[in-house]
Amino acid sequence: MTHQLPLIQPDVLIIGAGPSGLTAAAELADRGAGHILVVDREDAAGGIPRHSDHTGYGLRDLHRLMTGPAYARHLVDRANRAGAEIRTRTMVTGWADEHTLDVTSPDGRYRICPPAIVLATGARERPRSARRIPGDRPHGVYTTGQLQNLVHLHHQTVGKRAVIVGGELVSWSAVLTLREAGCTPALMISRYPKTESYGAFNAVGRTVLHVPVATRSRVTGVIGKGRCRAVEIEHLDTGRRTTVECDTVVFTGDWIPDHELVRAAGIALDKGTLGPLTDTALRTSRPGVFAVGNMLHPVDTADIAALDGKHVARQVIDFLNGRQQPSEGVRLTTSAPLRWVTPQILRPGDPAPARGRLLLWSDEFVRCPKVTIRQDGRVINRRILAWPMAPGRVFRIPSSVLQGVSHTGGPVHISVA
Repeated sequence: MTHQLPLIQPDVLIIGAGPSGLTAAAELADRGAGHILVVDREDAAGGIPRHSDHTGYGLRDLHRLMTGPAYARHLVDRANRAGAEIRTRTMVTGWADEHTLDVTSPDGRYRICPPAIVLATGARERPRSARRIPGDRPHGVYTTGQLQNLVHLHHQTVGKRAVIVGGELVSWSAVLTLREAGCTPALMISRYPKTESYGAFNAVGRTVLHVPVATRSRVTGVIGKGRCRAVEIEHLDTGRRTTVECDTVVFTGDWIPDHELVRAAGIALDKGTLGPLTDTALRTSRPGVFAVGNMLHPVDTADIAALDGKHVARQVIDFLNGRQQPSEGVRLTTSAPLRWVTPQILRPGDPAPARGRLLLWSDEFVRCPKVTIRQDGRVINRRILAWPMAPGRVFRIPSSVLQGVSHTGGPVHISVA
């Protein structure tokens, strides 16, 4: 005899209780979209900001500056006040069918079958093993997320002297966490000619935090039996190798979406982001399944992810009200040094993307990038932008550059020189 699992049927299921998921939940509940259920596998809602104990959150979505934990609490409180239901320690383990998900929680196993689903599972840093860095396997090797969880949530100590691998925004976040834990950031390592973060952060890092940076360098080995005692680094231009003593190594950045549910469902993936392919309404290839946040653009700031959640609410409501997805659409593509663009599909009648911006990722520094839009061998638009393009952070361009694109033409190509 087959045991029938209990079934819950909310109007909208949101998977992931980070900034994008919580903002989507609050917006949908405020707009009267029915029973909004948010599930998250963590012990508490709020996502990465809840264990990122420094300021810099909330600027674009809330128009104020907050610490990560305060920002997370604000988003949770807002979703609760709006009437959304949040269930933590709730793991979505797979798909029973196209709109039914299997769930495991302390309450047992059950299924959730909503008309609309919003995937907001975020992104994670590649650990050392995924970066294929050889050497010993000692204690004291972390990603930023592991480090911040250990220090800010569990109040544990780390080592005394650390090397940070990467020069992105999150790398400086790791520096602040290390200092709070009483660990000296001895060196930051970047493979680029300069650290990837914004100039202001780099200047503060050098002059206030006093963190030296080894550019055009990479880690070639981790050394230590039991506890880390050093790393070997190589200069990419000269091949010269040196050993840097440290008892802690933090691998930062190099993001990959948490896309396991997307892959299990057979939802189309974008080869650049490795997240789901979406249009400007944030629809995926499966009707009724939407995606938001850093699983689409790994990785942008928390407030940009939150604004995805705000943007998707109207699109989900339109779907619940029976609006049909336009069948036409053209693909947006890129070429080097651009690695990806999101969203990737432009359809007639759809809204502009969130904040009226296309988000792209570059593998090179360009101080005054000239963006060119081509379709069917013809230049549609060309624009020189006043802000730089750099590796390690999202490059944003106004979606107005797509004016003149034909929805019945071939793919639209975005290039930068």
